[in-house]
Amino acid sequence: MQLVLQTQKMDDVAVIRCQGRIVTGDEVRALEHEFEKLMQTSKKFVLQLAEVNFIDSVGLGALVRFFGVLRNARGGLRLCQLSPFVLHVLQATNLDSVFQPCASEKEAIEAFSKARLPAPEDSSGESKTRVVCIDTSNDLLAYLRALLQRSGYETFTTRYLQDARTLVQAARASVVVCGPGTRSNEPGIEEFRQGAPHVPLLILQPDFSTAEASQAGRDLVTRIQSLLNGGGT
Repeated sequence: MQLVLQTQKMDDVAVIRCQGRIVTGDEVRALEHEFEKLMQTSKKFVLQLAEVNFIDSVGLGALVRFFGVLRNARGGLRLCQLSPFVLHVLQATNLDSVFQPCASEKEAIEAFSKARLPAPEDSSGESKTRVVCIDTSNDLLAYLRALLQRSGYETFTTRYLQDARTLVQAARASVVVCGPGTRSNEPGIEEFRQGAPHVPLLILQPDFSTAEASQAGRDLVTRIQSLLNGGGT
């Protein structure tokens, strides 16, 4: 089902009610266009997701990216009335603590005035395993960064293979994840592999971007753990 958006302004808060699928392609572009249009007059957004029946990795990454953009603009993004599917995805990827979803539009709007902050990142000082992610999609990188950080990894991202080797060396990364957008650059991947032969390279399947976000996330975390434990991909 194509994504249908209904927008309403409530004082200084923009409420967007979504119906259908939030997935890579026209749907994510439509949602992005709506955000960009409304950000001219508002920096506070509520997404009502009661009728969203599917969200893929890029779709969830887009929400993570919007969340960061609005927070940096001194605004915010609240999710509310999650469908059972969306709730499952957020819980499975540990992103429910990032978005802190609300039960109703009223509660989400009121949350802005209560200065309810996102859960703090772990600051215990414990050394974390470092992962570098490469892909051409900013939304997919946002998804990977949020997913892996919530899974306990220190995560760095780049859109360019030529920058990745420097980033891997500087970060002393233990694993490199190459997204579907890098698969067309086989010479670049091989050159990268030869330049960093001791760092395991995990190349995601072409359908990772369009896969159901929670299952894709669980599979990725499992594969990274297997690599770190000396297993295959």
